[in-house]
Amino acid sequence: MCRLEGKVAFITGGAAGAGEATARLFVHHGAKVVIADIRDELGRTVANSIGPDDVITYVHCDVCQENDVRSAVDLAVSKYGRLDVMFNNAAVIHRNRTRITDVDAADFDRVLNVNLAGVFLGIKHAARVMTAAAGRRGGSIINNGSVATVVGGVAPHAYIASKSAAAELGQHGIRVNSISSFGYATALACEFFRMEGKQIEQLFGPVLRAEDIAHAAIYLGSDESGFVSGHNLVIDGAFTTVNNGFGLFKQ
Repeated sequence: MCRLEGKVAFITGGAAGAGEATARLFVHHGAKVVIADIRDELGRTVANSIGPDDVITYVHCDVCQENDVRSAVDLAVSKYGRLDVMFNNAAVIHRNRTRITDVDAADFDRVLNVNLAGVFLGIKHAARVMTAAAGRRGGSIINNGSVATVVGGVAPHAYIASKSAAAELGQHGIRVNSISSFGYATALACEFFRMEGKQIEQLFGPVLRAEDIAHAAIYLGSDESGFVSGHNLVIDGAFTTVNNGFGLFKQ
């Protein structure tokens, strides 16, 4: 069953990780997709490996720059005729500093610019074209976050601080939801922990795959979640429900 047949999706940070996995799954389920990133060579390679130009397109887009976001969203509409799903997936994390006194202000600003301002701009311009669409209502905006928004102490200060327009946009039939996932072995996570993917799995046990995020995005982007808005979908294998200090269910 093609769960996104006829829909058009825009995915930031689509050149790798959860963004790439989501783009592949969206196209598999019938959507036309625009992936946006700043890694141009990688982004074009990924797009070409997924499908032809009439199905998927890569566009350069720095989510911190409003003109980039505006132009990229407009390109999606001009090329494919509409925008149904916006997946604000792009994110960064600064170097691992456990004490706030050691955090570099430039690193802090960069994380906030991408993870907070970038999501704001994605919501703003997705809402702009979704509400202006003649003769139809609706759309789905998905923001990719982290379990760091649910429980403290598992990510640096800026990352936690930067992770809903659901009430306002609901009058236009636009749903706004978030995905908060546990860590998985992306290049970002490997750099943060200074480990390879296999080492991270040895440390934490079996971890999420990028495809797990993609399946959650399929649900939130499809009509199956038509009455779901303002929700934070936590995908963490019960990580946030366990008090490791108490340890009643320790292995």
